[in-house]
Amino acid sequence: MDLLSPFLQIISKYHLLNAKVLLAVSGGIDSVVLCELSKQVGLNFSISHCNFGLRGEESERDEAFVRDLGDKYGVDVFIKKFDTPAYAEKNTLSIQEAARELRYNWFEEIRKEKEFAFTLLAHHANDNIETLLMNFFRGTGLEGLSGMPEEKKEAHCLRPMLALKRKDIDAFANKAGLTWVEDSSNASNKYTRNFFRNEVIPLIQKVYPQAEENLLNNIKRFKQTAALYNEAIAGLKKKICEVKGEEVHIPILKLMKYKDSALIYEIIKDYGFNDKAVDEVIKLADADSGKYIANDKYRIIRHRKWFIISPIATTAQTFVIDKENELLAFGNQQLELKRIPIEKFTLNKSELIAQLDAKEIEFPLVLRKWKTGDYFYPLGMRKKKKVSRFFIDQKLSKTNKEKVWVLESHKKIVWIVGYRIDDRFKVTDTTKEVLQLNLSSL
Repeated sequence: MDLLSPFLQIISKYHLLNAKVLLAVSGGIDSVVLCELSKQVGLNFSISHCNFGLRGEESERDEAFVRDLGDKYGVDVFIKKFDTPAYAEKNTLSIQEAARELRYNWFEEIRKEKEFAFTLLAHHANDNIETLLMNFFRGTGLEGLSGMPEEKKEAHCLRPMLALKRKDIDAFANKAGLTWVEDSSNASNKYTRNFFRNEVIPLIQKVYPQAEENLLNNIKRFKQTAALYNEAIAGLKKKICEVKGEEVHIPILKLMKYKDSALIYEIIKDYGFNDKAVDEVIKLADADSGKYIANDKYRIIRHRKWFIISPIATTAQTFVIDKENELLAFGNQQLELKRIPIEKFTLNKSELIAQLDAKEIEFPLVLRKWKTGDYFYPLGMRKKKKVSRFFIDQKLSKTNKEKVWVLESHKKIVWIVGYRIDDRFKVTDTTKEVLQLNLSSL
């Protein structure tokens, strides 16, 4: 098989003939062929190599080989040595997961620093077959059955050899007289991919000799099916989900009428929830208002007739406002303080503006998140009310409550920021100066 044509097709598709690219090179046959193909099509490339220090002298041999490969092609070589076991232990990862994370993080560092368009990876068609089978037996959705993507967007990586079969790569390397190094760990079946490569696939081929070709065709079909599925899901999400700032609001009845757990999963997976959370969401539909499920970053809350997906609130902060302060930034908002003589005062009923009798205000003011037990005298009332009760009257959701700040003067709440001032601090007939606070977004 001619390898240059399909390789050049991908290179041209991503407009790389006039760009700089970084090649991820282990020293094995696949990455050596990647170097040769890149040279033959005229790419402007450099080489990167990770030494994970997992195979002793063999790891050092591979590093030396890659340095020589750089000399052969007259290109820059970037080498990085990692303490992979230490990283794995620190981050509670398997050695394979740690190596993968270290590798991609470092590739991206170099790519940004040296302004490479992409990092090219040497994954090929047989790697794709192995990935499909591992995903199938591991348990995966349609995306997993589609194999590896040609472009790994989040890592700015490209797989230009994904259509090439291992037997054709071997033939190309031998015909071109290329040399490479063998990774002894490839013979060990303790690694999942090697087990599928060395044991499972050869056994399948004894029963189905055309299995390799059939699986590659399946990958193509699954990719096409996934594209149609994703398009349909995107349309349903747009119809069901209402984005409100950092939150997503979903009408429970509208979602549940589909009776489709796959749709629920497709919505919640974007927020770090796995498929096991689908049953919890279904139970949440019948739970009391205020109940929720959560992971480390997001919560799905039942609020009346809605599901609300929201980021978990960060720890509350406290700000002190001195008399001299005219502007205070907090979170993604700011407070502007103005003193207005009563002669120039005009009443403004906006909830984003608090107009207070300056003589009743004692500095410093304290801006903080509200807490249980807080109370104030809502404007127009002579009796105190708990802030929590006020929120119920305002029909605030759990997430909206968490965002509320209060402004204190001498341990008295003068303003539920953005909602209501305290009646004790309102402007009256005896007011001579008004302290006006303007709330706005940054």
